[in-house]
Amino acid sequence: MGYNFLPYDQDQLYLLPPSINEWVPEGSLPRFVDEVVETLDMNGRLQGFYEGYRADGWGRAAYHPKMMVKVLIYAYCHGITSSRRIARGLESDVGLRYLSANQQPDFRTIADFRKDNLDAIRGLHIEVLELCREAGLMKMGRVALDGRKVAGNAALVRNRTREALETEVEKILAEAERVDAEEDALYGEENRGDERPEKLAADAGYWSEENARLGDDLTELFIATKKDWKQRKALAEQGPPRGRIPKNATARDRKVLRIGLSSFL
Repeated sequence: MGYNFLPYDQDQLYLLPPSINEWVPEGSLPRFVDEVVETLDMNGRLQGFYEGYRADGWGRAAYHPKMMVKVLIYAYCHGITSSRRIARGLESDVGLRYLSANQQPDFRTIADFRKDNLDAIRGLHIEVLELCREAGLMKMGRVALDGRKVAGNAALVRNRTREALETEVEKILAEAERVDAEEDALYGEENRGDERPEKLAADAGYWSEENARLGDDLTELFIATKKDWKQRKALAEQGPPRGRIPKNATARDRKVLRIGLSSFL
């Protein structure tokens, strides 16, 4: 009888196109960020993000500011400040892919959007964090929210909490600028840092050669192991040898000669 495994086929196609909405559970942080930003946009609170774009429809189409805002807010709430890490997350993180609707702006577009809308992002991020606190979200990445209830907007406790959030947001945005500058110097302004090495990109047969070499090595290892196992089995069937132990025997050989090889199989 064969093994009883669940079907595993990485080339299996979906019968119907999947919906990314099914990947993100209700009540999760991506859903919350999406709802908050959509509400703020309907109330005209995101108007500052639209001012840098042409209103006549001319020019190359740009990524929607609402989408970019959602992606940045979600990433910063998780302590991800690097534009390169955010760009990689847009390929692999379900929350980011949900908020971006599977769009994948590159790291330079993300960094430029942050720089061009720094003041608007600062105020919006603080507001989103306050709403998260009111919703009972205790922690979001590196931003700790106490979740305490207060009597009104003018309460001293609330004022101090807002000041703490403002300080935290300033640290996040400053770190985002610092990390991007360091990575620009490390990888170059046009490289993301996870590109395939030039040797692999230039030599299309590299992996084929490596796989062939690895296969030969594994074959040799298997043959040697099988041969060693047969020798041990033959010695074990003979039983432990009699007589004195040779003086030049190693510690392992002495142990084997005393108790026999059957325990090593």
